[in-house]
This record gives sequence, structure tokens and C-alpha cells, in this order.
Amino acid sequence: MEYRRLGRTGLKVSTICLGTMQFGWTTDEPNAYAVMSRAIELGCNFFDTADVYSRWAENNPGGVAEEMIGRWLKQSSISRQELIIATKGRGQMGAQPTNQGLSRHHLFNAVENSLRRLQTDYIDLYQTHWPDEETPLEESLTALNDLVRQGKIRYIGCSNYPAWLLMKSLWISEQYGLARFDTIQPHYSLVHRAEFERELQPACQDQGVGVIPYSPLGGGFLTGKYRRDTPLPESARAQGVQRRYMNEQGFNAVDQLEEVGQAHGATIAQTAIAWVLANPTVSSAIIGANNISQLEDTVKGGEIRLSTEEKNALDKVTAWS
Repeated sequence: MEYRRLGRTGLKVSTICLGTMQFGWTTDEPNAYAVMSRAIELGCNFFDTADVYSRWAENNPGGVAEEMIGRWLKQSSISRQELIIATKGRGQMGAQPTNQGLSRHHLFNAVENSLRRLQTDYIDLYQTHWPDEETPLEESLTALNDLVRQGKIRYIGCSNYPAWLLMKSLWISEQYGLARFDTIQPHYSLVHRAEFERELQPACQDQGVGVIPYSPLGGGFLTGKYRRDTPLPESARAQGVQRRYMNEQGFNAVDQLEEVGQAHGATIAQTAIAWVLANPTVSSAIIGANNISQLEDTVKGGEIRLSTEEKNALDKVTAWS
């Protein structure tokens, strides 16, 4: 497993980050434990979760993925200091209007609740899950800064922010001497590029912000399960994947991944991960797995080194302007 600096910080994280969005949704607790334990054995030291995971699943109140991580960690032989835990807050976690957002009130409550569910006394990376237009940035950043000073958070990051909002946040932190966003989680894959590459990527390069892409496999589209003239696979995400990516450009991307992967003895999914990690702004790619075999297969993508020619060929097939 390769390890990279998380942005400009001194923290080293595995290039594969285990995402836990499916825990309590498509993955039950025994399988979640098995996946986490195997991820550690494979050298993955970086787990990503969120308080709202998996609130959309039936009879799921949210916080379930965090709770699973906490229970697993307590019965695991791994030291807490060896694991980098990232979580996120912002989403609706209760019936009251104060149970969501990036206000000081909600952030303080959300962090305390995440600490309790994770059964830990600190969070390595705490991220604002998406923007809150009703709360001033100064309020959110001051609250996060206070939580860092209290030792409850070690680094802060954001997710789903446009470039202008990231830059404004960094400016406020610099002006007032506050903790700054050291990371960002963008939606990024070979079939979803322009949103990140157009403005966010140059901003992250300039400011030393670590990039932790989610959905590097295009919601499962870049796994080889979705091909021309074949039935949709049985998947909770199949309809969304069909709407977004099942077009000529998307299928061409899958074909090119297959061709490049053959030279490395790699699968389509492994080659898609290798393409994301070939971007020098990326610190770690977030992957999900419902079982050990899925995990072991996808993690191998972190071992593949694409040549310049191979990366250029993949870039060309989904080029944007």
C-alpha cells in the first residue's frame, strides 16, 4: 500500500480510503467487521464515514455506520492511534430544525454524537458534508476551530464545495487565524471529471488542499457490470447509474479501461482506481465494499502505475471543454 501526505499536512494516509456509506444499508454488521479487518491487513489506515450514513435505508435513524466502526474498533486488536478516522456532519439527524446544518449549535452537538458513536475521544478528520447557505462561514469555521483547540478534532475538511466557496473559506481562516480546510471530498471519476478539474483542481494545487475523491468508480458503472446491450445488474444504484453514465461516452470509457487494464492484468475497476490515483492532487481514493472479495479486488487498483501514454488515452476518451 502506498501512503501520501494529506494535502499540505504531515499526516500520511493510504491511497485507498475505506468508505462506509453502505454499512447498515447494503452491508450488514458481520460483513462490515470483516471488510474493516481485511482493509487493515491490506495496509489501509484511512476510513471515511458520516453521521447520516445510512439514514436513507429502511428503519435506519442515521449514525449506524459510525456505530459499527466504534463497536468494531473496541473488539479489534488494532490500536486507535494506527487508524485515521474521517467523518462528516451537516445532514438532518433529527426532527428539529436545529438537528442539521453548520451552525455552531449543530456542529458542537454533531461532533459529540459522532465521538460517542465511534467510541473514541478524537476525530482525525472532521468534514462539513456539504455547504450550509443559511450559516455564515465565519460561524462554522470558528466553531470548528474551537473543536480543534479542544482536541476533539485534529484536522478539518469539506465536501461538495465549489471552488469559490473553498477559496472564500480558506481566506477567512487565514484572515482570522482559524483552522483551515486541509482536505476536500469531490465527486470525481473518469466519467465525472469537469466539475472537479475545471476549477477545484487548480485551487487545490495552489492552496495545498488534499483531495479525497468519492465515487471513483462512477457509482459502480466503472466495474464492468454495466455493458452495452446487457441487462441492468441487480443493484440499489442501477437506476441512477443508468441515467448518469449509460451513454456512448460512458461505454467508450469502459472499453478503454478494459484495454489499458489488460496490459497490467487488471480489471476495469482496478484501472479506474489507478486513473484517479494518477492525478497528483489526489491524496486518497474512497472505495466501498460489501464483502472481502470486493475489497481485495478494488484495492489492487492502488498498485497499478499507468504510463503517460495510458493515462493520456483514458483522458482523451472523456475529455471535456
